[in-house]
Amino acid sequence: MRAVLPALIPLATAVLAIAATFATGFDQRTALPPELESRFYGFFLDRYPLFAVAIVYGLTSHVVRIVRPGPAAWPRRVVGGGLAIALFLAACLHPTFGGVILRLAFASGGNAFLTQAPMPAAYAVGSALATLVFASALGLGALLIGNRRHPPLRWLRRLSEILVRTLTLWFALATLGLGHIAGFGIWPRRSLSLADALIAAALAVAAFLPHLCVNGLTVQRIRLARPDAAA
Repeated sequence: MRAVLPALIPLATAVLAIAATFATGFDQRTALPPELESRFYGFFLDRYPLFAVAIVYGLTSHVVRIVRPGPAAWPRRVVGGGLAIALFLAACLHPTFGGVILRLAFASGGNAFLTQAPMPAAYAVGSALATLVFASALGLGALLIGNRRHPPLRWLRRLSEILVRTLTLWFALATLGLGHIAGFGIWPRRSLSLADALIAAALAVAAFLPHLCVNGLTVQRIRLARPDAAA
């Protein structure tokens, strides 16, 4: 069971980030360094505010991979981890909040809707393409850090594992995008209310629980197949 616990950390951190945002009253009136403020506040944060939760989840996932025991040497973890985090943050925050991920979702979903696709289908297309970038940034980061030694798998089983992980992330991003429909307020234009914080936390748990379970099962399988392998 202890081997599976690291899989819980990214989701726990995301929920704690929501709690900290509520407790501190952080909103658009909070002063940030000019360069950071110009990149963070804006259209995509107003439209998809809970993508900030996904950023915290993904960033913490990389940090967990870097610090947990594993076969990769520390120089590989530090250098590879630094590159992985930089790549992930660039995908999420360059040139501004949302990065290429939300821009691709907005452009593809909007184009699908304008070509007479039903709104649910357009939303599915946009969130799916965003997921491909988000999942690729996480997967490439894991390869760069390299601290998990997988037992031998047939290529079909490995492909199915990647597919399941991607589908769970698709579910996560699509769920977080429904924040306003679920009743989430107008943060960051004003501070989070208690209701907003509870809605955000509930959506975060519902969104990432499938991915968390897949990660936990994978870690447990590796642990059983190779007792000497790190969790």
